[in-house]
Amino acid sequence: MNRAAASATAPGSVTAWDDVLPGRHGPIPVRRYQPQAAIAGPGRAAGLVIWLHGGAFSHGGLDQLESHAVGLALAAAGHPVVAVDYRRVPPWSWWRRPRPGVLEGIRYPVPLEDVIDAVATLRREADDAGRELVLGGASAGACLAAAAALRLGAERGPRPDGLLLVYGTFHAALPPISRALRARIRGPHSLMQFRPSTVERMNRNYAGSPEAMEDPWAFPGGHDLSGMPPTLVLDADRDSLRASGDAFVAELAKAGVDVTNGIVPESVHGFLDRPGTPAFERGIGRAIRWLDRH
Repeated sequence: MNRAAASATAPGSVTAWDDVLPGRHGPIPVRRYQPQAAIAGPGRAAGLVIWLHGGAFSHGGLDQLESHAVGLALAAAGHPVVAVDYRRVPPWSWWRRPRPGVLEGIRYPVPLEDVIDAVATLRREADDAGRELVLGGASAGACLAAAAALRLGAERGPRPDGLLLVYGTFHAALPPISRALRARIRGPHSLMQFRPSTVERMNRNYAGSPEAMEDPWAFPGGHDLSGMPPTLVLDADRDSLRASGDAFVAELAKAGVDVTNGIVPESVHGFLDRPGTPAFERGIGRAIRWLDRH
């Protein structure tokens, strides 16, 4: 663990160690967080959480606070966590459009298939321990989590029992920003927001081809979400990507999915990357309460 990870010190009630899981594209690095005493409901152990960091599909890792601090916090509350370091696509530019055609290097579906392979292994572990399995992630990790659940449902694979999605981007194109949301991101809050052109560049870089931009297993937003597991969608108050979260909540509800939506007040995108702040504490608290109920 590097210095950034060490800044989020592990509570004495949590043991963390690095491990690898098998995957079709090669070993998948993970970090496991084990509480010394797991919470339990009547007749069952606490759920196992698979956690996926964000980073625009191209950045981040297990030492990122959005991964490490979240793993520590959820495990300190009694939930075993496995943070997954899926393969990332090459870096992209906020200002230049990707070149046309098929992009080289690691692209969709490789990161998604790392997640799916990790779910297969950890589903068996959860079943053996009598635990439910929750798949969660932040930002790009939330997209990967939702897409993995959708694909596993279609393929009748080893699905998670719940989804925990935090300030995710779920649509190939950013949905229209509502008047209410636009009011929250005006003035100084307009700096460093994801604009439609930015989202298009990020997503095109991940997808790797124009055809993949239309693939529901790349970007599940805007497609049939029937059969998805119970889901918590937790968004940042002052974040243009909340337009995608709001639309995704409506699409889940239309599909008959048990969906809960929450907004962390006065927060910005990436608040889980800032442990010790009010937004981090509120967001983690909301996630823990939902996990405890489910």
